[in-house]
Amino acid sequence: MSQINPTYIIPNSADLTASLAENDRLQKAIEEKRFSQDNLWDVIQFKLKVDWTYNSNAIEGSTLTLSETLFFLREGLTVNGKPLKDFLDARNHSEAIDLLQDAIKNKRPFSTGFMKEINALILNGVSYTAAQTPDGQSTKKKAHAGEYKKHPNHVLTPSGEIHTYVAPEQVAAEMDQLFEWIAEQERNGIHPLIMATIAHYNFVRIHPFDDGNGRGARLLMNLLFMKNGYLPAVINNENRQDYFECLQLADKGDLASFCLFVSQSLRETQESVVKILEENGNK
Repeated sequence: MSQINPTYIIPNSADLTASLAENDRLQKAIEEKRFSQDNLWDVIQFKLKVDWTYNSNAIEGSTLTLSETLFFLREGLTVNGKPLKDFLDARNHSEAIDLLQDAIKNKRPFSTGFMKEINALILNGVSYTAAQTPDGQSTKKKAHAGEYKKHPNHVLTPSGEIHTYVAPEQVAAEMDQLFEWIAEQERNGIHPLIMATIAHYNFVRIHPFDDGNGRGARLLMNLLFMKNGYLPAVINNENRQDYFECLQLADKGDLASFCLFVSQSLRETQESVVKILEENGNK
């Protein structure tokens, strides 16, 4: 790219370097333990899928609990008293993870078209999405699954500010730039966590679709992790305030804080898997 976009500047700090080294150490430990307990790996993969689906949807407002998400994904049965859309979101997100894994296995090229496919899957069966009128009233708008947004979107931040995302007419060019940048960083050998986290931030900054942007950003981030041999980073719903605050800091040019937050989230995921492998290895 001829001009460096400030939202793609690579952060560098001692804390981040140390955190990345710990991620790498844990991933190496997981790989060493995994091959001696290969029969357990499918169970761990399913657990990660459930945790990832539950937390990613909970961040977006789903009312399903972790146990309800597990029951639904394992048994295919809904729970009385919960909105049908929450189960639809769980099914779609789980299938989106399957699509990522299949794409990685088959070395499918990743592109803007692939993210449109992911968004279409996330919004499969969703006719309308929640929206706000210019005066802040709740309303609904027709969902255009898998298509770039046609109208501006914005959000009320925790600080009370109205944050407006990239304008619809700029989305295609911005998304092309994002995927050009990802390809460039893969050629340059940047640490996968930094690449994936900055890609996540810029996807959110662009907000290319009417709905599903948060889930799409986390899927893109973890796609890049998994493609490069790492576990997915499950961002826990209980940390959603810190998550949103780090995204706001990134809007102000502080990408290091967001990278450190994601590194810590990945470490929590890695440590949980190491614990399972160690406990079962001692039996």
